[in-house]
Amino acid sequence: MKKTHTPPDIRPPFARYSHAVEVPPGQRLLFASGQLGIDAEDHIPNGVEGQTARCFENIREILASAGMTLADIVRINAYVTGREHLPGYMKTRDQFITDPPPASTLMIVSGFAREEFVVEIEVVAAAD
Repeated sequence: MKKTHTPPDIRPPFARYSHAVEVPPGQRLLFASGQLGIDAEDHIPNGVEGQTARCFENIREILASAGMTLADIVRINAYVTGREHLPGYMKTRDQFITDPPPASTLMIVSGFAREEFVVEIEVVAAAD
């Protein structure tokens, strides 16, 4: 079973994430490439919330192909194109992650391959 670490002698997380997640020996690891908010028909939702939801829906499908679920995510790296996207990203992300929450990093970047994208999400998952 995965174990989270949030030591009491450091500041608690700023949002819903764990400072660290320990993966026990023998678990399979899956490293998913960054997912953009685009579906199989090349539709890109408007706004960060729609794109974040689409990213996590894509991630859910990738995990399912490996016999995993969103609950198996141990690390999220997310990138948004502006500080104004932080609240919408976090609100939507929190609808997809389970407890205990995974370790997570969120960065502001200058952009992606196509200008209509405002968020990209990559994950690491671990399961038996």
